[in-house]
Amino acid sequence: MKADVSNIDALDRAIIAATQGGLPLKLRPYDAVGDVVGLSGNEVQARILVMLDSGVMRRIGVVPNHYKLGFNANGMTVWDINDEHISELGQKVGALEFVSHCYHRPRHIPHWPYNMFAMVHGKTREEVKSHAKEISAILGNNVNASDIIYSKRILKKTGLRIAAQ
Repeated sequence: MKADVSNIDALDRAIIAATQGGLPLKLRPYDAVGDVVGLSGNEVQARILVMLDSGVMRRIGVVPNHYKLGFNANGMTVWDINDEHISELGQKVGALEFVSHCYHRPRHIPHWPYNMFAMVHGKTREEVKSHAKEISAILGNNVNASDIIYSKRILKKTGLRIAAQ
């Protein structure tokens, strides 16, 4: 659903501006946001729920910095999977505890045959390779080719930004 953001009021805009960089790392983060925008924590939560339901906000989620958590050998595993099984297999791979995200992308033949990507986190490259073998076992004979592309740095992970006005 595409959200109509033209009808958000100044308080919703202020809540978005106050939370778009992340919730405060406090025991009661919505109270802290409320202190900034002039509402109670309960009112902030209620307004956020309305924005989530209407599609103005898509989600609230954790965006971990895997490097700070000690996972320094992160690798995007890429797979050339038979298309008829990719949805079922992608769900299985995405549910693995060491996979942060798994998604289907179009191939770009002849240069890029891979159509499934799964981000694997590990403390060493050997650990990532071991996890890739676990994925390979799940995928079975549906794998035509695979590879691992290791991260060199963390990329900026942000969504849309708006001004409080």
